[in-house]
Amino acid sequence: MPVVTVSPKFQVVIPREVRERLRLRPGQKVEVFLYDGRLELVPLRPVKRLRGSLAGAPAFEREPDRLGWEQRE
Repeated sequence: MPVVTVSPKFQVVIPREVRERLRLRPGQKVEVFLYDGRLELVPLRPVKRLRGSLAGAPAFEREPDRLGWEQRE
């Protein structure tokens, strides 16, 4: 398990093996979560990469309180 050091500016370098496995790129954003006394970094993926990910998902009916205004009247 790689170990990193927090710099005086509170920065850390993500180890190469982790960057490569997650395919992180310079300038890419990550979310930081505090969970149960630890930090978790979650890479944000571009919305374009999600395109088509729900293809073939079954249709569902919306609850009446979630319908658009034009459908409630």
